[in-house]
Amino acid sequence: MTTTSRQTPDAAGDLRKPGRAPRLPRVHRAWFVAAVAFVTIIGAAAFRSLPGLLIDPLHQEFDWSRGTIGAAVSINLALYGLTAPFAAALMDRFGIRRVVAVALAVIALGSGLTVWMTAAWQLMLCWGLLVGLGTGSMALAFAATVTNRWFTERRGLVTGILTAASASGQLIFLPLLSWIIETYDWRPAAVTVSLAALTVVPFVWLLLRDHPADVGLKPYGAQEFVPKPPPVQGAARRTVSVLLSAIRTGPFWLLAGTFAICGASTNGLIQTHFVPAAHDHGMPITAAASLLAVIGVFDVVGTIASGWFTDRYEPRRLLAVYYALRGVSLLFLPMLLAPSIHPPMIFFIVFYGLDWVATVPPTIALCREHYGDDSAIVFGWVLASHQVGAALVAFLGGMARDVFGSYDVVWYASGALCAAAALMALVIRRRPVGGVAAGTATAAASA
Repeated sequence: MTTTSRQTPDAAGDLRKPGRAPRLPRVHRAWFVAAVAFVTIIGAAAFRSLPGLLIDPLHQEFDWSRGTIGAAVSINLALYGLTAPFAAALMDRFGIRRVVAVALAVIALGSGLTVWMTAAWQLMLCWGLLVGLGTGSMALAFAATVTNRWFTERRGLVTGILTAASASGQLIFLPLLSWIIETYDWRPAAVTVSLAALTVVPFVWLLLRDHPADVGLKPYGAQEFVPKPPPVQGAARRTVSVLLSAIRTGPFWLLAGTFAICGASTNGLIQTHFVPAAHDHGMPITAAASLLAVIGVFDVVGTIASGWFTDRYEPRRLLAVYYALRGVSLLFLPMLLAPSIHPPMIFFIVFYGLDWVATVPPTIALCREHYGDDSAIVFGWVLASHQVGAALVAFLGGMARDVFGSYDVVWYASGALCAAAALMALVIRRRPVGGVAAGTATAAASA
């Protein structure tokens, strides 16, 4: 059998020299990078899971009001969102590995220092500022950057896997951290989060690479070698200029407003206040945290299904349905809270999990429809509004609990906000990409 002079790609995406004997398929380095990103995002879920579990223990030990503790959580959530639009620019300038390693170290420092805190401002500094900045640097920008650089094929699959990592981490860490708090104290739980961050750093530094070209590889599925681009100097400036252009358009404010309510009714409300609210009704913290972890399981299913629906139905109407159903479910929640878990509560948890991040695919689709090439950056700012909404409700929910002695008014107010979001989604006008998108891109370029 004669050999040809044509080079053929092997399973890993490399080229074999003519005449070389066939080799066993190798796993492409991109999958190891994705695995490290997966583990890192799982660890980030631990950092985001703890604040809701700390409200009652810190209130009991330091006699801080729930509003004060909620203020620290709100700083954390706001910085998580406001840091995200600039995280990609930092990664373009300094590299993925350096940014993620420093972010993990900052998280470990912030979480570890809370063990010695004696004043509320220290909680805001450690858990609000340090952990907020650290987790914001590992938000959606991290997963998107890894996927775009290392994969040409299977991008949708990898994005789904990395998105699921957050839910998987919530499923793992919520029951574990709640058991540690209930069995020992909140301090061992904070130390556990700190150690989890430090444990991931060596894997990030040794296995994560900024670009396939760093190790002489093509991106997974690519036909040609892609050289590493030079560090981007003006990415942060473009991020701001796109925002300045987008805020002149109506769809941006409607998308930002609906997504702010989305964050308010998920991260700010349920993730922060569900456990203490259930504990107010006599439910053990471990049981309440386990219910919250189940939400993380079903939000993966809901997100995948929502993406399928978004390809087939009008995104505006999907958003309206999602927010309307979420609002109705919140109106029933005060009647479902009880000392023990019962079937109606399980139904609420499953339903809320399916609806948790189902709003993301339609929101991204609408950003793409209206803003074209700038849609990713615009969505970054819309995501920031999501976290600002979450921050406000994390703070106001604690204040309402202090004033009214229960969370009932918070559930009802959030249900009304979701109804408003459903109406806002329907108001968003359909428009071809060439209209606003082109105008936004031109304004961004001139800025």
